[in-house]
Amino acid sequence: MLLALDTSTCLAGIALYDGVRGLIAEQNWHSANRHTVELIPRVAEMLAQTDATAADLRAVAVALGPGSFTGLRVALAAAKGLALANGLALLGVPTLDVVAYPHSRQPLPVIAVVPAGRGRVCWAPYAAGPAGWAPQAPYGLATVTGLAESVDRPTLFAGELAAADRATLAERLGERAHLLPPALAVRRAGYLAEMAWGRFVAGQADDLATLNPIYLHEPAAPAGGGMA
Repeated sequence: MLLALDTSTCLAGIALYDGVRGLIAEQNWHSANRHTVELIPRVAEMLAQTDATAADLRAVAVALGPGSFTGLRVALAAAKGLALANGLALLGVPTLDVVAYPHSRQPLPVIAVVPAGRGRVCWAPYAAGPAGWAPQAPYGLATVTGLAESVDRPTLFAGELAAADRATLAERLGERAHLLPPALAVRRAGYLAEMAWGRFVAGQADDLATLNPIYLHEPAAPAGGGMA
C-alpha cells in the first residue's frame, strides 16, 4: 500500500493506493496554512477508517512543488519521517505533473498551474512527446495576465485558479481559453498516488537524503508562508 501526501498549496490532500484495489481512500481539503497541525491527524484517521496501519505501507509519495515554500516542507518532512521510521520507499512527484496527469488524453494543449502568491502562478505547458506526457518547457512564474499573453492557440487550463483569474483568462483569451469547472480542474491526491504507484512497481524510488522541494525562487518571507 502507498500513502500519498500533498501540501503544495492551501489545497492539501492525502490518499491510499495499492495494485489490487487501486485508489482505496482519498481526502482533499482547503487548509488555511494549517498543514502542520492537520496533516498527520488526517493520515491517522484515514488509516483507521481503512483498517490499516503504518505496517501495511510499502511506500510513501509526496508532491514536490512548485508551491508554498512552507507547505511543501510539511509534506516532505512527514514523508521522509515515515519512510525512515518504517523502511518505506520514498517517491517524489512534481506538483504540476499531478495537475496535468488526468488531462493526458486531451486533444488541446494543456497548461497546468498552481498558485504562487502575490498575484502570480507557477505554470508549464504539457503535451505528449518522445518522453510521453510531460512538460514541454521549463516551469514559468508569471501573473495571470502575463500567462495569457503567452498563449496563441486554444488551450486547456488545469489547476487552482481563483474566480478573478478565470475571468482574466476568459477576457484576455476569449475562445482560446478552455476553462474546466473548478471540481474537474482541482489537483487530487489520488492522482499523485497513482502516478507514484507506477514508479514504485517499476522499482523506482528517490533518495531520502537528497530529495528536495522544487522552488522557482527563494521567497522574501518564508516564515509567512510565502509561495515559490
